[in-house]
Amino acid sequence: MVRESSSGGGGGGVGGGDMVMKPAWLDGLMAETFFAGCGVHENRRKNEKNVFCLECCQSVCPHCLPSHRSHPLLQVRRYVYHDVVRLDDLEKLINCSYIQPYTINSAKVIFLNQRPQSRSCKGSANICFTCDRILQEPFRFCSISCKVDYMVCQGEDLSSIIYRFDESDFAYSQFEGLRMEDEEGQITPNSILEDPLQFKGSSCSSNETMGNSGISHDTEAAAAAVAVRKKKKSTGFLPGIVLSLSSRRKGAPHRSPLS
Repeated sequence: MVRESSSGGGGGGVGGGDMVMKPAWLDGLMAETFFAGCGVHENRRKNEKNVFCLECCQSVCPHCLPSHRSHPLLQVRRYVYHDVVRLDDLEKLINCSYIQPYTINSAKVIFLNQRPQSRSCKGSANICFTCDRILQEPFRFCSISCKVDYMVCQGEDLSSIIYRFDESDFAYSQFEGLRMEDEEGQITPNSILEDPLQFKGSSCSSNETMGNSGISHDTEAAAAAVAVRKKKKSTGFLPGIVLSLSSRRKGAPHRSPLS
């Protein structure tokens, strides 16, 4: 992996000069729509666009991968309807310091873009410099786009955080072992991050502060309550007991025979 800073060439220009221009792959990664159906392979199964080609700067589906065999490829995953990338992959491309990661399925991930929230959290809480989402210390951004947008607004040099990456770290071979059930045997990366706890947006309430796992404690309690309710529903009267109770008829009490 090459850790040299790049000059940030290429890509859509933002701001007043080259120093704040986003490289093409970064601009495309933050603007691209992932997990939509691929128009080229609309009649194929597993055709969600969940891979980003760093050379073509566009999202592709697993069936498109052979056409990008020689290109560097980045897998994008989805967690609760939002796009995330594994921290191990993203930090080979860009400096991810001060961006809050979340641990899901034993892997640290970072959100690509800021997420909607019901209200901003301005006050004594530690919040994102861009979107005011509450964060843990010492983090200052909730997503990669929040960090990039903040630096652009401040006129800072993006080349100081962009790395010249080694294309072998994003080779096509990383997808060859990832297969799911498909009648055509196509390579299909498993990109949906599953977790029994549903992520809740942070709020200003102190009891919803995010823990080290990236899941709020309230959410853990809610999940435990759901599990208890399901367990209660699964245990009930035996059918035989129900039938015996329903077959009894009310009437005059029977006297015991005289002794």
